[in-house]
Amino acid sequence: MNIKELHPDSSPQAAFGARVRKEREDRGWKQEGLAEQTGYSSTHISAVETGRKMPTLRFARQVDIAFGIVNSAETFEHQWREMKHGSLLEGFPEFVGYEGRAVEIRLYEVGVIPGLLQTPEYATVLARSTAKRGAITREQADERIALVAERQAALVRSSPPLVFVMLDESCIRRPMGEPHVMDAQLARLVEFAELPNTMLQVAPFEMGERRPFDLPITVLTMADRSLMSYAESAQQGHFERESTCVVPLLTAYHQLQAEAPSQAASVTMINQVRKGTL
Repeated sequence: MNIKELHPDSSPQAAFGARVRKEREDRGWKQEGLAEQTGYSSTHISAVETGRKMPTLRFARQVDIAFGIVNSAETFEHQWREMKHGSLLEGFPEFVGYEGRAVEIRLYEVGVIPGLLQTPEYATVLARSTAKRGAITREQADERIALVAERQAALVRSSPPLVFVMLDESCIRRPMGEPHVMDAQLARLVEFAELPNTMLQVAPFEMGERRPFDLPITVLTMADRSLMSYAESAQQGHFERESTCVVPLLTAYHQLQAEAPSQAASVTMINQVRKGTL
């Protein structure tokens, strides 16, 4: 049998395939054996291993199960997310995987509407303006837009999470795209506030130093009540999985909620900005 030589350094896709082959061969399995374990054909396995076929998220999860590495630090799902969303900051692809399974999501954002609440038009303006500056490619911009929709699916699952959103006033003040894009986005925020599993507040500029955060942050509570957080600057992201490190952030978030105007007052502010009366 002719075994095709692999070149894992040639692309992320090739590295993924080479690792699948290594894990399989380390276990003494033939491609037919992995195919039986995952529900894919041996032809499909071969195409992924040799880099001729792009793996899917489902494929990554199935090989994780087959190799018994679902709960390890280096899953194929994690590698797939890093490959699929290579333009994103470090830690963010892994964070998104946990975000979709969280029972409570608390986020604070500055300057832009957070992805979980963005309309498709707002997300498109944001991603394509980044591509126009040359920071990412047009293809990566399209991936970011698709990721927004993927993340928002978590909000409408059968048992949706509780979502607490705190927006710096700059989020609703900063225009994005044509006026109709921003108008629709502000309307989306009002609709979000009306959902039974959400809470929306705006931290006004006048809060000044009483705001405990200077950068965006998200705190996740998982089904086992463990805590995780994700924070980022313009150039760096950090995903924290150690609950003891996240507790101070959760405490600060509760303090921010107590200091900020109520949801009713915040919705009034959003509507006033939308109408141009504030």
